Amino acid sequence: MNTKAQTIWKAFCGELIVEPTDDMREALATAIREIVNEFQYYHFGDGEDMVVDARMLYELAEELEQ
Repeated sequence: MNTKAQTIWKAFCGELIVEPTDDMREALATAIREIVNEFQYYHFGDGEDMVVDARMLYELAEELEQ
């Protein structure tokens, strides 16, 4: 697992009230993929790639916390 993945996994585990499992790791990965699918849009420009607006991710996090 690379450094960014480890940082995200540690943040996720820090909110748990039970011991983390491999199933939870897979569920987190699935959730991340679904977030990207829901919020990505095509960016026309250098490299022309799909991007995700960070503001939208923060708004999603706030919605989930309510």
